Amino acid sequence: MTLLLTIVFCLLLALGYGLLMLAYKTGWTQQKEFILPVDHIPHTRISIIIPARNEAQNIGTCIESILAQQYPPSLFELIVVDDYSEDSTAKIVERYTDKNVKCLKLADILPAKQINSYKKAALTAGINASTGELIVTTDADCIAPDYWLANLAAMYERDSPPMIVAPVTYSAKRNILPIFQLIDFMSMQGITAAAHKLNLGNMCNGANLAFSKSAFEFVGGYEDISHLASGDDYLLMMKINRAYPGRIAYLKSEQAIVATAPQLTWKSFLHQRIRWASKSGKYNDNRLTAILILVYLFNVALFGLSIAGFFTPLYWVIASTMLVIKIAAEYLFVRPVAKFFSSEWVMGYFILLQPLHVLYIVLAGFLGFFGKYEWKGRRVR
Repeated sequence: MTLLLTIVFCLLLALGYGLLMLAYKTGWTQQKEFILPVDHIPHTRISIIIPARNEAQNIGTCIESILAQQYPPSLFELIVVDDYSEDSTAKIVERYTDKNVKCLKLADILPAKQINSYKKAALTAGINASTGELIVTTDADCIAPDYWLANLAAMYERDSPPMIVAPVTYSAKRNILPIFQLIDFMSMQGITAAAHKLNLGNMCNGANLAFSKSAFEFVGGYEDISHLASGDDYLLMMKINRAYPGRIAYLKSEQAIVATAPQLTWKSFLHQRIRWASKSGKYNDNRLTAILILVYLFNVALFGLSIAGFFTPLYWVIASTMLVIKIAAEYLFVRPVAKFFSSEWVMGYFILLQPLHVLYIVLAGFLGFFGKYEWKGRRVR
């Protein structure tokens, strides 16, 4: 009876997981691409806020990509908030003579002992100093395409959404760790767009996020969530969604894809994913919570069956069936997403990396809920 129940339970998980991936494929396909009008003349003043900690190697390239925007210079400003950097990040920013580039030092604004979440504090400092109507956040290791701001402004001016979620990708090199991260991240980006279209929960990434300053102020900014180390993007989105239900927009545009660098080591990659997973207990969205539970249980079952098969070989048959369903359903979903991100070449590695993906989901999910992680030289619990 125990074996029969295990088979039934695992096959139901596999069915649910497969249907979920196919639903995501439908949602991604139905999410219409935004086309920047040829005759668009922007009028929105934008403030780009970049929290930066120990980013001396990246901040210059990031700033250059923003200064190269095909957007009126009189309509945007860039505020870099140095988050107690121990390198020359602030000095590099201060060398820019362009009047649109400003550097704030968090250490001059708040003493470290008063800060619970450094990134939220840095973002708040930048937003408080901003003059723009639309706030755009990105990271210091990101590179923005030339028409990034133009697309954000055009959607904002057309639809007046309180928040705009936009796509992010990795600038991956051709070795296993970056490729694995790119496939995983593209999947999350596809889910973000599909879930928005299908009303299956809201997701976002602070590397490419825009919101009106008035909406930020209306919901009280990061007040009541500043004690949490992570979640500057998602938790703010939840607050805005409660205040403006159904009005958050998704910008599906190749011209708005921000590229960020993948993690350089497996250790830093795992700590990043643990940091992301640590937000899972803070979700106030039953739809998203149910989906996360399904996905996690599916991968835990697949992992557990693979181990149990050494004692009862029949479990390997069940695990193989689940793995085939996983690969087929995910491939159908991820392939069109990879095409959008001009990264179809990584699909050749897709099947080979599946066992690693299962292990990573199980480990990161567990440690994200119970464990600690290191980020930017800080130990976080």
